[in-house]
Amino acid sequence: MQDGIAWSSDLLALARRFGAGIAVTDGVASISFRALAARAHALAHRLLADGAQPGDPVASLVANGPEAVVASYAITIAGLCEVPLNVASTDAELGWFAELVRFRRIVAPEASHARLTGLGLEPVAIGDAADALPAQPLPPAPAAAWGRINFTSGTTGRPKAIVHSHGGRWTAHLLLRATLPFPPAPGERVLLMTPFPHGSSLITYAWLETGGEVVLMPGIQEARIAPLLAAGTLPAIFAPPTVLAKLLSLFPDRRFDGVRVIFCGTQALTPDLHARAAAAFGPVVRVTYGMSECFNPITVLSPAETARAMAATDGSSGACVGWAGPGVEIGIDAETTEISLRARQLYAGIIGPDGFRARPPGGWHRTGDLGRLDDEGRLWLMGRAADVIKTGGYRVHPAEVETVLEPAAQGRALSVLGLPSDYWGEIICCVTEAAPEGWIAEAATLAEQLAKYKRPRFHLTLPDLPRNAQGKLVRARLREAILAAFVLEDGPRPRLIPRAAAD
Repeated sequence: MQDGIAWSSDLLALARRFGAGIAVTDGVASISFRALAARAHALAHRLLADGAQPGDPVASLVANGPEAVVASYAITIAGLCEVPLNVASTDAELGWFAELVRFRRIVAPEASHARLTGLGLEPVAIGDAADALPAQPLPPAPAAAWGRINFTSGTTGRPKAIVHSHGGRWTAHLLLRATLPFPPAPGERVLLMTPFPHGSSLITYAWLETGGEVVLMPGIQEARIAPLLAAGTLPAIFAPPTVLAKLLSLFPDRRFDGVRVIFCGTQALTPDLHARAAAAFGPVVRVTYGMSECFNPITVLSPAETARAMAATDGSSGACVGWAGPGVEIGIDAETTEISLRARQLYAGIIGPDGFRARPPGGWHRTGDLGRLDDEGRLWLMGRAADVIKTGGYRVHPAEVETVLEPAAQGRALSVLGLPSDYWGEIICCVTEAAPEGWIAEAATLAEQLAKYKRPRFHLTLPDLPRNAQGKLVRARLREAILAAFVLEDGPRPRLIPRAAAD
């Protein structure tokens, strides 16, 4: 039995099985299964030509569309470690990622090569269409070799790298396929609009396995999405709550037929948003629980069970995310209610400023999320111990933003937190204690070091910030104070209105 993951053989089998069928489109450009396999293999051979070894990190910086999938497959089938980066990343963020992971090669469109070269990186072009499939597949990737790296924010305020092995990635791939609500028929479409480095890539790989077509949009574009919905031939959509809220705002009071499932996750789904989604699409929302450290599916809640859970709660008792997926163990700390996990698709280790730290074999992962298991065995999320903000489909750690903005406060206390929003999930707010004149302008200048989705939308000053007995700021109490003093006008351009003026 071969000791490895046969990514290359699997992709070639899909190419021969589905041939000229469309694999990926962004609504403008499309690529067939055969062309996807040919181009991915051609790029993989170029990446290997200078002596790269299995598990070596290679980054990619490609916008949603067919070329993002080509780059992803190429790095993976070569047995290298895929480091997918968000195209919204700033130069400072790219520099930190490269320093942390120690990659130099980065697959990217030629238009970005001058920028990347200026950062000391070695850009690799994706390449033009290849005409023929290779006669032989590339060797299997060693199961223990590094296979993919995701970034998350750590308590130090700077992102850390989460390392997954090829074997762990393959296990997650199999489990995701096994828990799809239905196997897509050849040509059946799934609509993906979130950045490819996140959940979109996982669904892409699973959906293509049976010949389904992936519609990978570069964001939520009304002109491209409206015809797909109106045609009634779009059976699946990946729409975390923030994406779902935006879709509903684009098409108010519309009813769309033909959608069989809306994959939902990454943050809590509120009963109100679920009700509005059911009115537009029917009771088709399916909830899962996932994170950077453990690929989906951690838990699964079918559309029917999601509707039942939503009908039985007002959201104040937490958000139901379902039963544990295959092979997943869930533990709840009796004192803190923090959730811990153990599963085959857990990460292999973490890279921090001090280097790589492997996860102990068989060890549990403390998620930082708070929760409970009900009498039926379903997991309910109650909050986030680490205060990670989920906004617009992105995860943002307050400490990272605070580290950048603190100079503007000139020594005063400064806190970054998320305010709840149906449209954005959470809206980033920066609050200072008795801030000096001009601090907002200074904070806006400093925030240019961050990707746009990490920048605060609101800047407030309060005489005192709430603290606990140890003198530490308490974000939950600060959030309560803000919402007691202001009314949030939600939507694409949210506003905070003083309650005195609102009344």
